[in-house]
Amino acid sequence: MNPRVKSVLVLNDYKLSLVFTNGERGIYDCSEFIEFGVFKEFKKYGYFQLAKVEHGTVIWPHEQDICPDTLYLDSEKVSAEG
Repeated sequence: MNPRVKSVLVLNDYKLSLVFTNGERGIYDCSEFIEFGVFKEFKKYGYFQLAKVEHGTVIWPHEQDICPDTLYLDSEKVSAEG
C-alpha cells in the first residue's frame, strides 16, 4: 500500500504541494484535468484553493477527490528542503 496524504498546500498554476505519511514530499500538477467532468470547477481558482486532506487524500467541498495512490505515484518528489 502506498503512503497517504498527510498535508496539502495549494500552489500556483493548479499544483499541490503534498506531504505523505512516510515523510516524502511531492508536487502534483492538476492543470491537465481541469477541463474534464467534475474537475471543471477547479477553473474557479478560489474553489481550487479550498483543497484539504481527509481520509488520506485531497478533497474539495463538492466531493471531488484524487486517488491517494495517483497523488503519490504521479507527484514529482522533492526534498524536504525544496
